[in-house]
Amino acid sequence: MKKKFIAIAGNIGVGKSTLTGLLSSRFGWQPYYEVVDTNPYLSDFYENMKNWAFHLQVFFLSKRFEHHKRMIEEPQTVIQDRSIYEDAEVFSRNLYYEGKFDERDYRNYLSLFYCMTSYLKSPDLLIYLRASVDTLQHRIRSRGRSCEKEIPRPYLERLNQRYEEWVKNYKLGRVLIVDTENLNVVSRKNDLDRVADLVYETLSKQEEHKMNGKGNLAEVITFNPAEVRPHQPIA
Repeated sequence: MKKKFIAIAGNIGVGKSTLTGLLSSRFGWQPYYEVVDTNPYLSDFYENMKNWAFHLQVFFLSKRFEHHKRMIEEPQTVIQDRSIYEDAEVFSRNLYYEGKFDERDYRNYLSLFYCMTSYLKSPDLLIYLRASVDTLQHRIRSRGRSCEKEIPRPYLERLNQRYEEWVKNYKLGRVLIVDTENLNVVSRKNDLDRVADLVYETLSKQEEHKMNGKGNLAEVITFNPAEVRPHQPIA
């Protein structure tokens, strides 16, 4: 299979980094992780979102643009933990609708985002991880990042809503939606096997589609592990 670019999207605590690491190990892909711990604005942002929204989002935008360019230049298949598109379409949009992103700053930010992304190749496959807010909060508590301890539940609820809106209108390529409510790719090998097989099959189908001269396949596939029997092959 030729080099591919896979992006894993989803709300805070949904399991993007975990799946990125597991899939990169499984297939020998180069992983690119979200820059969180080194973000100098994150703690300030969670204490006062309105004062620090612009600073935080510009930092994330610059780092993800840098990562995106490096991924395009990589000779091997790459997999990314959170895409540059989520910054504008989910997080910044949500902050703006909540009144925490100043109108001038938001318009300035969007102008910068559209200018930067016009030079970037979009992912061959977007994997969207879906989970309820209860599950997100449990996973956030489990990983124990101090800056995330006080994230308000309504904030996670609104982000989930923004994600659903974004994925529904995503036109840049193929989307694989994975419901993670009943999924445990760490402790249940069968869960990881099923997700990995589906990802590989999706990429293979897309490559075949391109070889037949049909361009990029824009399609949404939804996978809910609760609806698949333990040893049922995924078509």
